[in-house]
Amino acid sequence: MLIQIHDVLSPAQVAEARRKLDAAEWLDGKITAGHQSARVKDNAQVPENHDVAEGLGDIILTALQKHSLFLAAALPLRVFPPLFNRYEKGQSFGNHVDNAIRQISGTGHRIRTDLSATLFLSAPHEYEGGELLVEDTYGVHSVKLPAGHMVLYPASSLHNVRPVTRGARIASFFWIQSMVRHDADRALLFDLDLTIQRLNQDAPDHPSAVQLTGVYHNLLRRWAEL
Repeated sequence: MLIQIHDVLSPAQVAEARRKLDAAEWLDGKITAGHQSARVKDNAQVPENHDVAEGLGDIILTALQKHSLFLAAALPLRVFPPLFNRYEKGQSFGNHVDNAIRQISGTGHRIRTDLSATLFLSAPHEYEGGELLVEDTYGVHSVKLPAGHMVLYPASSLHNVRPVTRGARIASFFWIQSMVRHDADRALLFDLDLTIQRLNQDAPDHPSAVQLTGVYHNLLRRWAEL
C-alpha cells in the first residue's frame, strides 16, 4: 500500500526547515546504509545526532501525531527519529530494500521497519530527476511530491531514487513500526476506516456504522502487536 500524505508540514515550516538545513553539517549518506545499500547509495546526510536533525525531527513527529490520514494508514507503534538527505547533480540511490531492523543512535532501542516514509522538502521545480521509484505487485510507482507532502510505503518494497540532473532534492526519511505487522492487514483496516468515515458523512447515525466500527476494532484487536 503506497499512500501520499499531503500537508504534513506547512509552507512556513518547510521554509524554516530549509533555512536550518542549509546551515547544517552534511556527511556522506553511506553512514546509515547497510552493506548492500552502501554500494548503490550516493547522497549527503545530516548526522543523526545533529541538533538540527533532532529539532526538525521533533517538529515532523509532532505534525504526524495530529495527521489523521497518517495515523489511519500507518497505525504507528514506534517512529524512527527523522533523518535528512540531499541529492545534488549526478547523485542517486540504486535499487535496494531497507534494513528490517534499525537501532536508534545513542540508545538501546530498535524498531522493526514495517513502513518507509519520505517527506519532500524541495519543491518539484527546484530540481530535475530525483524521482522515488517504488516497486510493488502492481508495477513501479514514480513519486515526486510538493514540499511538505509525504509518501508512505512498505519498507519491504524494492525502491530507488533516480539521478538528479539539476538542482538539489532535499527530504526527510524515516521508518515506522506499525501495530499491525503485515501490509495486507493494514490495507484492509485502512479501507475499512475510510469506509466508516464516508458512511458517517453520508448517513450520520446509520446503525451500520456501529457494526462496521466493531468489525474494525475486532480486527485491530486480533492483529495488533504492542
